[in-house]
Amino acid sequence: MVSALGLDIGSKRIGVAGCDQLGLIASGITTLKYRSFKQLTQQLRQLIEERSVQILVVGLPYSMDGSLGHQAKQVQKLADRLAEALGLPLAYIDERLTSFQAEQLMLAENLSPSRHRGLIDRKAAAIILQQWLDGH
Repeated sequence: MVSALGLDIGSKRIGVAGCDQLGLIASGITTLKYRSFKQLTQQLRQLIEERSVQILVVGLPYSMDGSLGHQAKQVQKLADRLAEALGLPLAYIDERLTSFQAEQLMLAENLSPSRHRGLIDRKAAAIILQQWLDGH
């Protein structure tokens, strides 16, 4: 089975999710603060080595009409650079509404989304990765 890392890339934070050894269940691992590309690649490289990751799965924030807006193009640019720097293949998943789904999960757990932004990013990354796993 393939070991994948799911990424929910934002301008300030990146939610990171991983999957179990069977590649069936995705769960949030951490939220990384985006300070520099070098620091980000170092942090991701460590996770990739620990988890024997073989592919990066990145959520692409399409516009509601299905087009690639400014944010989606920024995500693609960073994801492409990361994949190249880390030497891993890259898969994109439509991430429309994943942050909303993550917030709904938090509300169901009686957690305040506004006070747990990093947790939303992790949960969104897990939703992105789970969608990819379910499709494979």
